Amino acid sequence: MTEHFAQLMKQDFADLDSAVGSWKKLAGALTNTQTGSGRRVTGPLHKAGWSGTSASYGFDAMEATESKLGTGRTNAQLIATTLDTLNTKMQAAQRKLRAAVADAEAAGHTVRDDGWVEPKQAVDPKYHNDPDYADIQRDANSGLGGFRARIDAAVLEAESASNEGAEVLRQIDPFDLDKRYGGAHAQEDAARVAAFAGIDKKDIPDGTDPQRSADWWKGLDEEQQRLYLAAYPEQIGGLDGLPTTTRDQANRTVLDMRLNDYALREGSLGYHDRSSYRGLQAMKDRLDKSDSAPEHKQLYLLGFSTEKDGRAIVAVGNPDTAKHTAVSVPGTSNQLDNFGDSITRAEKLQDASDRTPGRGTDVAVIAWLDYDAPEATVDPSKPTEFNVNLGVTTPGRAEDDAETLRDFTGGLRASHQGEPTHLTVIGHSYGSTMVGTADSGGKGLGADDMIVVGSPGLNVDRADQLNVSPSRLWVGAAEDDTVVNWTSDKTLGENPADPAFGGQQMYVDTSGHSGYWDDGSQSLENQGRIIAGLTPDNTPRS
Repeated sequence: MTEHFAQLMKQDFADLDSAVGSWKKLAGALTNTQTGSGRRVTGPLHKAGWSGTSASYGFDAMEATESKLGTGRTNAQLIATTLDTLNTKMQAAQRKLRAAVADAEAAGHTVRDDGWVEPKQAVDPKYHNDPDYADIQRDANSGLGGFRARIDAAVLEAESASNEGAEVLRQIDPFDLDKRYGGAHAQEDAARVAAFAGIDKKDIPDGTDPQRSADWWKGLDEEQQRLYLAAYPEQIGGLDGLPTTTRDQANRTVLDMRLNDYALREGSLGYHDRSSYRGLQAMKDRLDKSDSAPEHKQLYLLGFSTEKDGRAIVAVGNPDTAKHTAVSVPGTSNQLDNFGDSITRAEKLQDASDRTPGRGTDVAVIAWLDYDAPEATVDPSKPTEFNVNLGVTTPGRAEDDAETLRDFTGGLRASHQGEPTHLTVIGHSYGSTMVGTADSGGKGLGADDMIVVGSPGLNVDRADQLNVSPSRLWVGAAEDDTVVNWTSDKTLGENPADPAFGGQQMYVDTSGHSGYWDDGSQSLENQGRIIAGLTPDNTPRS
């Protein structure tokens, strides 16, 4: 107590301030190095198509190095935050101590060098035999116990902060830096640092209100945001309404940790985990490849899950800044291991819209597979025999995640910067059932335009049962589309391609169930026009 009182009274925190700045600078350098590795090394090599055994080993080594750089960045940030928090707490304790001492001295007491507050003599001690002496002394020193308690509490507060900060620093393990699993341990460290800094996981919104989530995030300072990202990336990455770049950073952190975990257990993985590992690695490679792409072509990971067949959300271009945004919902037999096809489709849609005269590069297209798409197969030798499971013929899968899609599009509105984006929602095959179900319930999807192609039904019988205007519902169906010809008008609502349904026809010049995105087709061009806010060209080309 004696030693710590004197130390706290005269403590100069300049060195601690300097240390905080140095660790922050190091964290910034590690961030730039990790990002630069992806943009200048890994990304260009992926783009160049480097392949083979050497490429496999090379990419694995580079990804491991980038993962370690990420761990180092996180650890440097955590050390800076811990020291900064300690600095704040110690200075607060010092202010309380100095205030207590000043108040005691102002009241006429003497505070010794060891922090003990001496009682003051209200009357000359020679009168101590006076019957009133004790009462006078007691009244004069009535606040003595309070001053002593305040001084003790301030010193104890500083001691507690120092001890807790030292323990937090001790648990940030430097030996994690040379191991691929270090990211997971860094996240555990971040949770401890966050608690030390007053960050509570319980304060993270439950995700049911995207606007509330957006407002919560905006209300945090930069340091608080960094702590939430480091300590709880999975929760932050899944919050609709948060900035695209924030969700991308959080989800890439989780993706790296998941891949590192699979890599360490590769020899003992079961069938499901092996499939998930392949799917996530393919997505990671696709993301890395885009790191060196032009800004409007870069990919943003807005969510993923390995539950059941897997889920994923990837944006081509940043929807927070795009003037035109499209959400593409795939249908049957789409899952994590073939999600790359959905990303390719999104890229084609963006290209088609960008080619629309006068529209430029202000379009973002999102591949959205955040629902459990049903499975279905078509035997090429028997094209009229559509082999399905029960999930394809009922709206159950769509109804299960209708609110999920509504929350996502609501989140796009909440996180968008500047003038509201023009939003188009696209559904293919059972994805159109997903889109129709989501838009017909609650407040709908908030879409300005909706495109459905190859639809077995929208889970409604008329266009006016949707929230989108019937005049902005565009329906495309190839003449030989097996799904449209064999499953519409049955269990998923009336055929939206029928003029009586009330939607608008979009000219299609492709064939089959999945040809709507064929390169050079009018089908693809028309979707691009609608995404750009124009009407489709329904005049067949000669």
